[in-house]
Amino acid sequence: MDMDGQPHPEGLHCLVTGASGYIGGRLVPELLEAGHRVRCLARSPGKLRDHPWADQVGTVRGDVTDAEEVAAAMRGIDVAYYLVHALGSGSGFEDTDRRAARIFAEQAHAAGVRRIVYLGGLTPGGVPEAELSPHLRSRAEVGRIFLDGPVPATVLRAAVVIGSGSASFEMLRYLTERLPVMVTPGWVRTRVQPIGVRDVLRYLTGSAGMPGDVNRAFDIGGPDVLTYQEMMQRYAAVAGLRRRIVVPVPVLTPKLSSLWVGLVTPVPAGLARPLTESLRHEVVCHEHDIARHVPDPPGRPLPFDEALALALRRVRQAQVATRWSSASVPGAPSDPLPTDPDWAGGSLYQDERQAAVAAPRQALWRVIEGIGGDNGWYSFPLAWAVRGWLDRFAGGVGLRRGRRDAQHLRVGEALDFWRVEEIEPGRLLRLRAEMRLPGLAWLEMHAETDEAGRTRYRQRALFHPRGLLGHAYWWAVSPFHAVVFGGMARSITRAAAKAVDAQEQPGRIQQAGRASSRR
Repeated sequence: MDMDGQPHPEGLHCLVTGASGYIGGRLVPELLEAGHRVRCLARSPGKLRDHPWADQVGTVRGDVTDAEEVAAAMRGIDVAYYLVHALGSGSGFEDTDRRAARIFAEQAHAAGVRRIVYLGGLTPGGVPEAELSPHLRSRAEVGRIFLDGPVPATVLRAAVVIGSGSASFEMLRYLTERLPVMVTPGWVRTRVQPIGVRDVLRYLTGSAGMPGDVNRAFDIGGPDVLTYQEMMQRYAAVAGLRRRIVVPVPVLTPKLSSLWVGLVTPVPAGLARPLTESLRHEVVCHEHDIARHVPDPPGRPLPFDEALALALRRVRQAQVATRWSSASVPGAPSDPLPTDPDWAGGSLYQDERQAAVAAPRQALWRVIEGIGGDNGWYSFPLAWAVRGWLDRFAGGVGLRRGRRDAQHLRVGEALDFWRVEEIEPGRLLRLRAEMRLPGLAWLEMHAETDEAGRTRYRQRALFHPRGLLGHAYWWAVSPFHAVVFGGMARSITRAAAKAVDAQEQPGRIQQAGRASSRR
């Protein structure tokens, strides 16, 4: 107990929502390292199972819009972290956020939770709420709901978060690297106050131990206030690129801006829009009172250039813990594979292919798990590229999300325009399509051993059509399956065999050399 009679902050039991997302997935290990116990509330707990910390936390299945499920998750909790948002636009999106926040606040009070911690957006001073973007307006309203509720709340308000894998960092990185000369929207001249993800996590973790009488919002930001144009120039300098030529054009609307960002960067237009809309007004911190409760150590918060350098180092060393794409894309299909027992039935088209592999099963598995991203899809690259571009133009995610790690995959993470639905290491990789389709689609890749002990590759593409358009789509693309899926099966088996040959070649050369020396 502390001097106020409150429980000591160490060893608190924390509930984390949004643990499969970018911030939540990084907050969990920080809380564990601080000595807290952690429970995660997730709609699909299976998405968390491959995280390094998965066996150190409790997991409860549930949705923040379901009061009974939230109540079950809140039992025995001291501090509840709210890190979810119903990204989208229109009244439906804001209504969902509002309803979920009220349920969360009510159930936290009923369960005796001591504090709610919420990460929201930094809103511009002096701008009427009606003029804010729907995204920022909804985040502000959620913060108010928690502050007006019966449970003391800490509402952290951040602008642009800079860290390896964050949507803001990826947007900045790709715009700067791909466009040495760019015509840009007028918001590139808006001043913002970015913050490094390490400082965001430090403030979130430290907020668990705030005194019970603290119930307020805190602005959090780094020491630098910059325009977005200055941020791009600073990125170019840190990354060793030439100075960029930026020509702002004020006539580009937020919608056109988001489409432009969606075409140039891996961030899809649906996510780019709230990011760009939040840059229409100046967003800088008006206070730094958070330091009274979570003191800044020397050199913190991190300067912008240092945060950039750290993020770039993580990307180049392939040490990105979570990415913006860790969270599910709004509107993306999440139905289970139709062979699951709870599937209601209906048409299911399949394209299945098998091939013998002149390589051990583990060599085949390494090729399967390494598919996508820079490694490509092992068949007709132009066809995949065109399909990715068509998806981008339709407002989908396209192919450019890439991979978090070049060699290893986790259940629940994004892989180009797929989502990893299931992994059985050494045996099965199942991907669920998140591209725009008139139906649901999956791609399975199996590494198997037959009765004679030989390695076999088995591949299944499955499509569950939605309506007449879905059926028409399948039959329209069927003639290309032999090229795309057949080519994929042949190329994957060849790649596995070549990898084995490449490993064995040095040994054969050494043996030949020893034989030659004996002669």
